[in-house]
Amino acid sequence: MADLDLLKPSLIFIGAGTGGLLRYWLGAAVQNWWGPTFPMGTLLVNISGCLAIGFLAAVWNGPVLVREEIRIAVLVGVLGGYTTFSSFGRETLVLAMGGEWFRAAVYVLASVLISLLAVWVGMVAATKVYGVGA
Repeated sequence: MADLDLLKPSLIFIGAGTGGLLRYWLGAAVQNWWGPTFPMGTLLVNISGCLAIGFLAAVWNGPVLVREEIRIAVLVGVLGGYTTFSSFGRETLVLAMGGEWFRAAVYVLASVLISLLAVWVGMVAATKVYGVGA
């Protein structure tokens, strides 16, 4: 039984590494092609991750049933390593499709605004502690 307890976390770990490499390679390739004027690489990764999680979650929970280990490895591992924006998009859509428009809006606003605030707080903290900033 102990071997099975490690299977899912191992699949997530391997998938996340794979997704992170995909994000790095694709994001860098697009950014090199586009140039430094706009974060097109990150935008493309976020959009493609959202497209992938929407498609796979719908298909794998409906017409094409796949093992839970595969769903976890790909949806949580690969796409989680590729971009957590895909999870954010799916969770927001699930709330909205369930008629929870207010909660969906709060989730979007809180995620974006609090995350931006957290980046700023982290940068201020780094400046105070190490005298560096972005």
